[in-house]
Formats: sequence, C-alpha cells, structure tokens
Amino acid sequence: MHSAGTIRIVSWNHEAPALRAIRTTVFIQEQQVPEALEWDEFDAVSVHALALDAAGQPIGTARLLPDGHIGRMAVLKPWRGQGFGAALLQVLLEELRQRQQKKAMLNAQTYAVPFYQKFGFNVCSEEFMDAGIPHVKMELLLA
Repeated sequence: MHSAGTIRIVSWNHEAPALRAIRTTVFIQEQQVPEALEWDEFDAVSVHALALDAAGQPIGTARLLPDGHIGRMAVLKPWRGQGFGAALLQVLLEELRQRQQKKAMLNAQTYAVPFYQKFGFNVCSEEFMDAGIPHVKMELLLA
C-alpha cells in the first residue's frame, strides 16, 4: 500500500460525486462501457470503499453488494500498480468477514484474474461477455 494513501468505507449518499468521477473515467471513458450499464440501483444500497491519495484526492473505488458480490473496482491510471487495488479489496474482504459471510464473489475482467488469484480467488465459470468485455466469475471461501 502506498504509504500516504488511505482507504475509507463510505456511503453513496455522501461520496457519490467522487465515486462517479472515478468510475466515469475508468469504465465509461477508458473501457467504453455504456453509461446506461454503469449506473444501477445497487449503488444506493452497497458499501463503497474509496481510495484517497496523500493529498486526499479520490483515486480508486470498489463496492460490496448486499449479497456479498464485490464489484466496480477501479483505480485511476496514474495510481495503478501501487497497491491501491489490493487495499480496496482487503477492506471489502474484511467487511465480508465481519458480516460472517461464507464467501466473496466477483465478476473479474479476464485480464485481472491473476490479480484476484493472488488473494485466493478461484475462477468458477466459463468466460462471458459483460458490457462488451470478457469476464469470469470468481469466488473466495472466507471460512
């Protein structure tokens, strides 16, 4: 983890502008995800993790759906490879453990599979397309 960064658990109500800005940059602009597919009714009911740089600027996000799915993990390009994605994931896994959930689930873009495997996630589906991007389902037992 970048020594000067922090990860906070936040709510959509309080931090929607920051969360939206990161996801717009990464998913809609960079990955060409249609805007209509990016925003859904789950943001309001999910737990969100927000990564901040040393200056307190929002640079990454991920969310945890009520059913235990982790998703919408995004780190702005200049900050990738510095441990922020790992820190976001750790915070949400800890949240799941506190909820006594048995497993964590996510749909990973196929290029990101090795990242999640480092945390013990296993691929548990065939490849499928979501918003024009190849994904696989992955899960991690939290016993």
